[in-house]
Amino acid sequence: MYIIGIAGGTGSGKTTVVRKIMEALPDDKISLIPQDSYYNDTTNLTMEERRRINFDHPDAFDWELLTRQIEDLRNGKAIEQPTYSYIESNRQAETVHVEPCEVIILEGIMALWKKEIRDMMDLKIFVDADPDERLIRVIQRDTVERGRTTQMVIDRYLDVLKPMHEEFIEPTKRYADLIIPQGGNNTRAIDIMRTYIIHRLRPSLSL
Repeated sequence: MYIIGIAGGTGSGKTTVVRKIMEALPDDKISLIPQDSYYNDTTNLTMEERRRINFDHPDAFDWELLTRQIEDLRNGKAIEQPTYSYIESNRQAETVHVEPCEVIILEGIMALWKKEIRDMMDLKIFVDADPDERLIRVIQRDTVERGRTTQMVIDRYLDVLKPMHEEFIEPTKRYADLIIPQGGNNTRAIDIMRTYIIHRLRPSLSL
């Protein structure tokens, strides 16, 4: 099994990088584990209390569950991955069954934050992008997918996303084996990364 961690700020282009890797490999050989699925269960909180949670702080994640499930996959055991609703700001009752396979991708803003999880990774990637580019992408995404107004997104960026990025996300760049500048727009870097991964995996995947 080959475990890849892909981190980077909100709106940096992580999704594009993940998609390019997954397009290069057979569907039955790769599974994606989104870190966003592992936000803490907030069933016991009111909606108002949920809205006050800082979802860009490490404390917002269920690290125990994420670590255990990555370990299970690494040991050849299937998992029931949680799902999360951004509208309800809570974990859903439904889960996603994930079988262990040749390639596991853990993708999220703090995918490289916890040492126990980093130590299980074979390749660590940090997707970088300029702050203004990330803000534009966050506005485009959150107004369409998460029901937020442009002003709400800008206020959240200034009050939460920017300081949390500088304190918790940007420092994890030093743990990366590969850094992709210019985010998902850097097609040349993404192609080099994909070629490297395919080369490393070719014997086991029979590509």
